[in-house]
Amino acid sequence: MEGEKKAYPFAIVGFFVTDKEATESFRKDVSPEDVEQIKNLLKNLIFAEGVDIAIAPFVVPPEQVDNTLHELADLIFSPEGKDN
Repeated sequence: MEGEKKAYPFAIVGFFVTDKEATESFRKDVSPEDVEQIKNLLKNLIFAEGVDIAIAPFVVPPEQVDNTLHELADLIFSPEGKDN
């Protein structure tokens, strides 16, 4: 008998940079099959065998961004050679 399965939240944090509005930055023709391909890519490249995942892409409103995300932004966008 297998052990009890548990669900754990995970996040992959990133940024997109554009002069467009956020709602205008995403393709409108992304199919369920496209999302399934992305899910399988993440599953196969990041997680160990036997782990299932589910994904739900969305944009986090700026007012909900916490300090960790700000620190990530500073790291990514800071000039080279700048001491943090």
